[in-house]
Amino acid sequence: MRLSDKKSLSLVLSGGGVKAAAFHVGVCIALREKGFKFAGGSPEHVSNVFADDTLTFKTYVGSSAGSVVSTFLAAGYDIDAIVEAFMKGAGHSVSAVRNKRRDPSPTYLRPLTYRDIFALNIKAGHPNRIFSSLLKKKPVISGGMEVLLKRGFKVNGVFSTENLERYFRENAHPKNSFSSLGVKLFIVASQLNHSRKVVFGDFPDQIKDTDIQYANFATVSQAVAASAALPPFFAPYCIHDDRGRDIYYFDGEIRDSLSTHVAADNGSDLVIASYSIQPYHHNKAIGSLHEFGMPIIFNQALYQVVQQKIERHIKYQKNINQLISAVDGYLKQTDISAEHREKLIEIMITRTKHNPNVDYIYIHPSPQDHEMFFADHFSLNPDILGNIVKTGFKSAMHALRKHTI
Repeated sequence: MRLSDKKSLSLVLSGGGVKAAAFHVGVCIALREKGFKFAGGSPEHVSNVFADDTLTFKTYVGSSAGSVVSTFLAAGYDIDAIVEAFMKGAGHSVSAVRNKRRDPSPTYLRPLTYRDIFALNIKAGHPNRIFSSLLKKKPVISGGMEVLLKRGFKVNGVFSTENLERYFRENAHPKNSFSSLGVKLFIVASQLNHSRKVVFGDFPDQIKDTDIQYANFATVSQAVAASAALPPFFAPYCIHDDRGRDIYYFDGEIRDSLSTHVAADNGSDLVIASYSIQPYHHNKAIGSLHEFGMPIIFNQALYQVVQQKIERHIKYQKNINQLISAVDGYLKQTDISAEHREKLIEIMITRTKHNPNVDYIYIHPSPQDHEMFFADHFSLNPDILGNIVKTGFKSAMHALRKHTI
């Protein structure tokens, strides 16, 4: 496969906190090094500057932290501006940055600070209310510790993503609508009070099926805030739908860890997916994780669950592709007519929802990279972020080495 022969490129970015965002930035730097371009901005800008589709991303799919980087790219900000927004976020106050700003370039991004990421969930109320309700109310069901936790800790999140929504609305995306973009942007979230995921984007009408809702009623900033609301740290984010109802959403990767199908379903023939979650594999220098305490063990358990979902997804794609290829090869050896053979293959593709013309490249850290595993998920420390960006760069270079540009 020659990558430059592909006509419609998509970039799919997964979640995982600031850590994942920094990894994605490193991946993007590597992609740029290899000659890839990131189209973004208004339709006029995209048509004038990115008329050539060769090695050019014009579709972005983001979940959670991936929605942040995807939205920056779709809005037209270059990689250097995104790097500065993250790297300077912990070193300057908002007022200081605004006073020092001298660059009128539209690629300037105000640094993304802790205040933008972590807004206290004031709506949850004072902690004393939690314990007072615990003591006053008679339990509905009997039990032990689990009942205590369920009844007592009714705060829906310590933080909210309201400041993140404001950041994108006021600083990163002035028009704040999917339709104002010259590229395709899809942001994935999970509906709190339903068992389906939601894909926000510029759709002519709401499209619904059993597992997925394609919604067109959210602004870009609202979609990012909904997708980034990682439980239990962040409260679910409320969006008014087209019927005026309050619908609550949270993290975009609760149901699917990597929504590559969104890119394939919308016409892409090359999907490059970046994800930062990779379980730790034992090495002598670090030893066993049981010596590092509950937070690290919990991270390993979570990583194993997420990675298993991703691996199953990748294996399913490969198996279906091999099955269709094997059946097609067998039918060619029989006396069946080409018309019937093509019809049978078409039925298989339709029933499996698999497009054999789409190629996928997956970029992730090495399981032997313990520094990446132990890195803080929400740190804006420039040194930590710098190391994670380097990891993303190296991981992408390693994955792309197998393919001809």
